[in-house]
Amino acid sequence: MSRAVCPGSFDPIHNGHIEVISRAAGVFDEVIVAVSTNYAKKYRFGIDERLAFCTESLAHLPGVTVRPMGAGLVADFCRDHGAAALVKGLRSSLDFDYEIPMATMNRHLTGVETVFLPTGTDFAHVSSTLLKEVATLGGDIRPFVPDAVLRRLLPDDHS
Repeated sequence: MSRAVCPGSFDPIHNGHIEVISRAAGVFDEVIVAVSTNYAKKYRFGIDERLAFCTESLAHLPGVTVRPMGAGLVADFCRDHGAAALVKGLRSSLDFDYEIPMATMNRHLTGVETVFLPTGTDFAHVSSTLLKEVATLGGDIRPFVPDAVLRRLLPDDHS
């Protein structure tokens, strides 16, 4: 059985994430979505809420489970969960340049390989940070987030 980990903070999960995770589920027998907590980062949503968003938004994908990553290195999480690969979505060459050193270090630490999947063109411009900002300023984010997130970001108007 092939197992991969898709790590991220998912603050919040959006349709670009879901598209990459869905494609990963087509390549691997099992995909663990590892919701991370970087204590140096300020999150809009707590870990329990981010886990709930991911669980609800990915429930339709067979072979996909959601788990908190906890403290520590993603390479160790992969080793501890028997995952041979990390899956990372790439929106642009900037993402690639950022991810390559981490991929190399993760392979050095535990042997885990990193598989890069380019994000679909519909979502190449989407980030959780941008969506939170647009929602705060009253913009329409409906095409970019699952219903679970939409209900929380726009609690008074999600028609």
